[in-house]
Amino acid sequence: MARLGTGIGWRPEIADAVERMPGIDWVEVVAENTCPGHLPDSLRRLLDRGVTVVPHGVSLGLGGADRPDAGRLAALAERAEALGSPLVTEHIAFVRAGGPLTTTARLEAGHLLPVPRTRDALDVLCENVRIAQDALPVPLAVENIAALIAWPGEEMTEGQFLYELADRTGVRLLIDVANLHTNHVNRGEDPAKALAELPLEAIAYVHVAGGFERDGVWHDSHAHPVPASVLDILADLASRVSPPGVLLERDENFPEPGELERELDAIREAVGEAVGEASSVGGEASPREPGGRADLPAAGDATRQRLGLAQAALLSALVAGTPAPEGFDRVRLGVQARSLAAKRADVVAKVAPELPEILGTGYRPAFLAYAQGHPMRGGYRQDALDFAEHVLLGRNPAEGRSRRELRRWWLDRSGPAPRSRSRLARVGRSLTGR
Repeated sequence: MARLGTGIGWRPEIADAVERMPGIDWVEVVAENTCPGHLPDSLRRLLDRGVTVVPHGVSLGLGGADRPDAGRLAALAERAEALGSPLVTEHIAFVRAGGPLTTTARLEAGHLLPVPRTRDALDVLCENVRIAQDALPVPLAVENIAALIAWPGEEMTEGQFLYELADRTGVRLLIDVANLHTNHVNRGEDPAKALAELPLEAIAYVHVAGGFERDGVWHDSHAHPVPASVLDILADLASRVSPPGVLLERDENFPEPGELERELDAIREAVGEAVGEASSVGGEASPREPGGRADLPAAGDATRQRLGLAQAALLSALVAGTPAPEGFDRVRLGVQARSLAAKRADVVAKVAPELPEILGTGYRPAFLAYAQGHPMRGGYRQDALDFAEHVLLGRNPAEGRSRRELRRWWLDRSGPAPRSRSRLARVGRSLTGR
């Protein structure tokens, strides 16, 4: 695996600062937020300087029961080619459930949710990864995720699950040490045990990020400084194998550039000291290529349906208020459900910034109330439209000028397809009081 060095997650809010930061060898971009034909000038300048850019996908849902969507795979491949990337990355997670496979309503999580560490889930994941590998022009690496909840009846530890995945598919691993810390706090899992069980030679690079603890639950916010506990896990990993690359993630609540640079220095220090100690005692892992047995059978439809039904029941409990599936911690499910609703509110506010401007302080409580009984049905832009329509048709819609502005905003954006006359009539009646 090529050496990447030290990098940072490129975000528009810190684009200028990233360009000026010393010692940045590479950056990672959110694939879904990148348009191959219209790259930001900052990214183009970085590419012209020879800085490596890696697209990081968040919506493929490789851990879901359905096979990967061909259109999403094509889009990810297009971004890898446009950026000249040496690899692309995604998550070991499911992000949607339901649909024809389970004959239940299609639900979108709007967030990464954990895959059960079972044989069924592993079989499906391995086949989905192989489908993705065949469709991508460069190698794929997949990331372990943070979780607030644990599936009942799991059959493997995280390390065992990742080892088998890499061994069966040859996929590379993106190890997020902040997520290992999250799972330590939330699920009692030992990060050192997970690292000891990993196929270290399969690591493509490492993520480092911050978070916060509230009421005994660690929230992987990507909006807070990297804590010492996460740096300790990074040092432990680096004492076992020299990571090809390490990247700092920050998605919001951006500090001054100097603070980000200090965090990058702390990351370099943790890796450098640990690698030096490992070298002095011969602790470096022997490199070898992961497996990837092509003769493994595909996951059958019955296996996919079992997984699909389980994932649909969990997601429905999280976003549609249905009863918690048997064996889950109901308190933790409640925490996860509120977290998903809060994330939806935040992302919709970014996708449609006019909504919080129009509704003011009433936006967030109104959206959280709406989210309790209205699952996402088509991505965040559609979510914004659905929320605005809900407010306009509700018993207590926005009043006066806010109401007129919200109506104008909704009408302007509910195309370009011809609008349903009955839908417009309902909105019109709500605005005229007839």
